[in-house]
Amino acid sequence: MRQISHFIDGVATHIPGVKSPVYNPATGEVSGEVQFASSDTVETVVASARAGATRWRNATMAQRSGVLFRFRQLLLDHADELAALITLEHGKTTPDAHGELARGLESVEYACGLSELLKGSFSSQVADGVDVHSLREPVGVVVAITPFNFPVMVPLWMLANALAAGNAVIVKPSERDPSPSVRLGELLTAAGLPDGVFSVVQGNADVVRQLITHPEVDAISFVGSTPVARSIYETGTQAGKRVQALGGAKNHMVVLPDADLDVAADAAINAAFGSAGERCMAVSIVVAVGGIADALIDAISARMDRLTVGPGHEAGVDFGPVITRESRDRIAQHVVNAAADGVRIVRDGSDLVTRPGFFIGPCLLDGVRPGLASYDEEIFGPVLGVVRVADYASAVSLINNNPYGNGVAIFTRDGNVARHFTRDVTVGMIGINVPIPVPVAAYSFGGWKDSLFGDAHIYGPEGLNFYTRGKVVTTRWPQASDSQIDLGFPRNN
Repeated sequence: MRQISHFIDGVATHIPGVKSPVYNPATGEVSGEVQFASSDTVETVVASARAGATRWRNATMAQRSGVLFRFRQLLLDHADELAALITLEHGKTTPDAHGELARGLESVEYACGLSELLKGSFSSQVADGVDVHSLREPVGVVVAITPFNFPVMVPLWMLANALAAGNAVIVKPSERDPSPSVRLGELLTAAGLPDGVFSVVQGNADVVRQLITHPEVDAISFVGSTPVARSIYETGTQAGKRVQALGGAKNHMVVLPDADLDVAADAAINAAFGSAGERCMAVSIVVAVGGIADALIDAISARMDRLTVGPGHEAGVDFGPVITRESRDRIAQHVVNAAADGVRIVRDGSDLVTRPGFFIGPCLLDGVRPGLASYDEEIFGPVLGVVRVADYASAVSLINNNPYGNGVAIFTRDGNVARHFTRDVTVGMIGINVPIPVPVAAYSFGGWKDSLFGDAHIYGPEGLNFYTRGKVVTTRWPQASDSQIDLGFPRNN
């Protein structure tokens, strides 16, 4: 049985303890066992990270950027291996796994420019003989709690900027697909990262609670469901930590009557069913405005019938299984419940549930509306709901009344309407004829409302600011003749 361990002081470290099975979602069989950390192991990891942070913050910018550049190349060199690990433990297709790695690489490439990104500012002669300059310093030890749906991309989003800024990073990956984080640690060590600066600790909620309240932890980054994000934010901030916690989503795609029907239907398929719908930016609701609904549903249905569902490593597969048997059964029950609520089931993927593995086919629901579980809950599977509304104003109202605010898209040929849409909706990331508006790494990723707790988005400039603290230094080199006593408030004149 393959044993999946922690990563401590530069090596994969096996420590006896409670084990949990790791499944291959394509077969339903156990592919390995992950070791959960004891309280003592967590203490060991945090102590190692604290020592590593002390050393790494004093590394030169050239040393840090050198490690990141070498790490980037190693990620490229080992892309097939990392993609295979993702597919084995998560189930997504091999091309999708490569796509995940590519988006993570963007963040590493951004962080490689740390000498420019971490530049402070300087103001000369703000008062007679007085200069002021600012700088940013690392916060210290960062805990990165990462989700199962992107076991490489999200850790790279967090660790790249955090390491560039001079912090030590502890990753607590999902216990469902824990291997990729350990492999990232090995590649970082091969790139020259000193021991203790990057660690992986495996575990469950008990490990998370110990980490987010630990006195030697300074900051926490989290991506996952909204209830857990809220809990981590509240617990972490009460313990005096800096916290960014990204939660769930219910992403809408508005299709106006003037939209290109084929383009919109293609986009709905790609955004709803890629990675079996297990993306926080997946489109789960199409908002059909006016009279376009019937034609749009027909176009989407025809495309759904051409999709191939199967093991992620097989050629020609469009999407693979979901992550667990429990997820599959929960998703299938959502479809059953939607029918009981009077929603029309246009396509029902439950015929795949009897396959070995954790498969469910693409599902399309017509007549979804607020107040129903099929609309209100984040299903996180290959289920696309259609809400019919009369006009643009109703579409905007629907989006703004939803408690989530992660991503949204609009499909239209009218540039003026699109411009107003970007100003009207209360959502963090917006696509104009782009169904999954994940920004490039030079910008930052994050939503509004119940999709984000804290005020810092992830990666990009906001991510870099999150992993650093500002200092302002006021300097004066007086002459002996300048000595005087003045109890008045300092004035810059």
